Amino acid sequence: MFKLLKYLKHYTLQSILGPLFKLSEAALELLVPLVVAAIVDQGITAGDRSAILWYSLLMVAFGLIGLALSVTAQYFSAKAAVGFTTRVRSALFRHIQGFTYTQLDQIGTSTLITRMTSDMNQVQSAVNLTLRLLLRSPFVVLGAMVMAFTIDWKAALVFVVTIPVLSVVVFGIMLICIPLYKKVQAALDRVLGRTRENLSGVRVIRAFCKEEEEIAEFDARNRVLTGAQKFVGRISALMNPLTFALINLAIILLIHTGALRVEAGILTQGAVVALYNYMSQILVELIKLASMIISLTKGVACGNRIQAVLELPTGEPVRESGETAAGTALVFRHVSFRYEGAQEDSLTDISLTLKPGETLGVIGGTGSGKSTFANLIPRFYEATEGVVLVGGKDVCSLPAGELRSRIGTVPQKAVLFKGTIRENLCWGNENAADEELHAALSAAQAAEIVAAKGLDAPVEQNGRNLSGGQRQRLTIARALVKKPEILILDDSASALDFATDAALRRALRELPWKPATVIISQRTSSIAHADQILVLEDGEAVGLGTHEALLESCPVYKEIYDSQFGGAKA
Repeated sequence: MFKLLKYLKHYTLQSILGPLFKLSEAALELLVPLVVAAIVDQGITAGDRSAILWYSLLMVAFGLIGLALSVTAQYFSAKAAVGFTTRVRSALFRHIQGFTYTQLDQIGTSTLITRMTSDMNQVQSAVNLTLRLLLRSPFVVLGAMVMAFTIDWKAALVFVVTIPVLSVVVFGIMLICIPLYKKVQAALDRVLGRTRENLSGVRVIRAFCKEEEEIAEFDARNRVLTGAQKFVGRISALMNPLTFALINLAIILLIHTGALRVEAGILTQGAVVALYNYMSQILVELIKLASMIISLTKGVACGNRIQAVLELPTGEPVRESGETAAGTALVFRHVSFRYEGAQEDSLTDISLTLKPGETLGVIGGTGSGKSTFANLIPRFYEATEGVVLVGGKDVCSLPAGELRSRIGTVPQKAVLFKGTIRENLCWGNENAADEELHAALSAAQAAEIVAAKGLDAPVEQNGRNLSGGQRQRLTIARALVKKPEILILDDSASALDFATDAALRRALRELPWKPATVIISQRTSSIAHADQILVLEDGEAVGLGTHEALLESCPVYKEIYDSQFGGAKA
């Protein structure tokens, strides 16, 4: 958590002024009991109304000045806390963008969302309260004790005993609660993960009538979270009654001691009232301190979780490699890949060469490793064995930005972002002219989508105001705007009819910059005219060649073809 404080350096002035104004307000507050004592002794006891009026006006002035100081302090504290959290959130988001696919798989989306939202809010609240109360409350507590000694040192001994006992209670509860709040946040992660999974898969859940089972599972996780919150809540709740009990016992002892000393003529009645007010101030400040400590323990726990994410290494390290292949667009040399924690390879010993302008078709059953193959090309995942070369260079020797600028990837799931069609297409090239956008749309068979409303037609989140086929064609157009050296279509035409699919393939072959194209598809018709076809089964290459050659030599490919065309010749 404390490593995050470096993001507070941009708000050093506010972080100083906030506590400073709070301390000034606290100093005024420490003078109030003395004014009350003067009202009692010099005004009420002596029957001097002018003294009562004068000291009353002085208290009003203290109140107004204290209010101005308090508001100013809260302004600076809030500005520092909000600015600090904004910078941490930006740093965390930027850091997450550098995670590899493997890291994202391991951490989990729901966990990262919790870090960006719930955890961040807890940290902001903790910083705000800390700037306002961390110095003020101890200052008032110690200041009240010092002021009590200036009134009567024997009566003030009650303060000397009370304050350490209260400190043990407050900080003891804090030390117990910090690890418990970590468990609460971990339970919250699990609830959010289940919630996200259910919301994204709600149609499947309803289709299989699994609502009751999912509700039961959610309730079970929710009960665990509730139980953890109740347990730590019970411990935290001990703070107020324990501090109240100790303070009230101290007040009883103080009044008893004061009464004896008033009777002996050592103290005045006003002095006893002042001592009582100082004890009351200690009570109020310790309650505030307890609230701050509870918030601080939550903030520290959440800050540690955020810091843990920030400390994870990001990006793919660039490594020098002697592997080259001149005149090629894509080369796989004995490539194998295994997902983190998996028992077996998802791809095993894949070797092939693709030249600029050529087309590679990839086909195979579900789970055969087609998408994994595609993800190795832009180095979303890194090969466990072997080497992948793009443009004749090892992908591990190229910076991620340079590598991916050469590649246009259309993922299996079409993803569009809220905005306009133009804004989504310009992800491929932010400086693209309208002519380039229309050319890409035409090649992707998406020209009719913008024919009515134009390039500035709105796109809702995830493109939910578009059909599946429209989303796929727009994502293909987005990749074409980039004019990549390698174009990867990962089963990205599955929602298109055969005629549109054929028109798309024809348009891709006629692209003027002649990219090397990798088409991953379940349809043999989509890849039949490719220069090479890679057939995968359980992660292994069981065939590599042209459509005609594979029909003769590869039983797996022939089986797929026959299942789609009933044994008819292509």
